[in-house]
Amino acid sequence: MTVSRTEAPDSVQMNHSDRKDSGRSTKHIRGILCMLAASCLFASGGLVLKWCDWNPLAINGIRSFFGMLVIGGYILFTRRKVRWNKAVLFGAFSYVAMTTLFILSNRLTAAGNAIVLQLSCPVWIVLLNFLLYKKLPSKKQTAALLLILCGIICFFIDSLKSGNLAGDLLAILSGFFYAVMFMLNSIEGGDAISSVFIGQIVAFLLLAPFSLSCSWTIQNFASIFWLGTFQVGFAYLFFCLETGLIHPLEASLITAIEPILNPMLVALFGFEQLSGLSLIGAAIVIGAVVWNSLPSGKEKSGERELAKASN
Repeated sequence: MTVSRTEAPDSVQMNHSDRKDSGRSTKHIRGILCMLAASCLFASGGLVLKWCDWNPLAINGIRSFFGMLVIGGYILFTRRKVRWNKAVLFGAFSYVAMTTLFILSNRLTAAGNAIVLQLSCPVWIVLLNFLLYKKLPSKKQTAALLLILCGIICFFIDSLKSGNLAGDLLAILSGFFYAVMFMLNSIEGGDAISSVFIGQIVAFLLLAPFSLSCSWTIQNFASIFWLGTFQVGFAYLFFCLETGLIHPLEASLITAIEPILNPMLVALFGFEQLSGLSLIGAAIVIGAVVWNSLPSGKEKSGERELAKASN
């Protein structure tokens, strides 16, 4: 009887530990899937923009309106409260700055430059994590980051031009604010959904007037509707949900799929062609993202031990 009383609490504690670890694993998988969905929707922008002849600022303003409706609808449906504090407002500012700076950089420098330089965001995340939390990336994350950078360089090596210094600097600055977006849910008082929702309202109010001189054809309207509802609205909804489930650096590494998938979709519909080097770069990036998302040897060993203990 004594043995049974001493073993019961350990069994209960083990079952509780199993459920806790299983919950973390499920959240991690959900986070990866949400980020993949967000990246695919983000990547659709390159193709849809081919069908819209509006100026970039007008596009950002009106698509923010449709995105605001999606995020606002989610907030109402889930009865979620919109937070209002310094961290949230800084996140909203980061959203407006990121989207606006990236569009401006595309006007001033080569598109390849702008995309590659904005992807400095994982580096910014590493620096911010070290400065704010004294945390360094794991060896696996560091290796994945280096592989992704190599793949991106291969993919855009034909499109990289001398560009314009001001445009390049704006793209790098956009990458910094992009990094902040990934860290919103990890900042004290931060709430990514509230920040994006407020940021979209601000972007709409500031940039929508640029659309007054644009042509409101059916094709343009359909393009803006897709960009706002899916490429911004649902994409940032998945983005915001994901950033609370997995590490910001891991999330930013997954988004490296976006600049690869973006021109691949454009090429698929015949607007551009991909070289062999570009395809190699795409394979490197996708392979690195998948490898980084898989559990490590230690994690697998821990899962096997928990499974044996539960049986």
